[in-house]
Amino acid sequence: GIDYNFHDFRVDGIDKKQINAWLTQVEWQTLLNTRGSTWRKLPEDQRKWINKTGAVKLMLEQAAIIKRPVLSVKNKIHVGFKEDVYMEIFS
Repeated sequence: GIDYNFHDFRVDGIDKKQINAWLTQVEWQTLLNTRGSTWRKLPEDQRKWINKTGAVKLMLEQAAIIKRPVLSVKNKIHVGFKEDVYMEIFS
């Protein structure tokens, strides 16, 4: 019973404006998924020296490296699924 808009980064893409908007609320380290296979496939040098600029570039090139889900509710961003947080948001 909750209205929502689903956006699949891998299918629908993502732009720099959206990533930068999210980064006004969360750190780039939060948004970058370093547990997934996309991250593990990167060369060690790239992983070792990643910074905010490099992370944004990487997210634009390989949207699968963005940690999901990214939930936007009442102009607040929540990254990753945490059941207790979702219960609080939607109760």
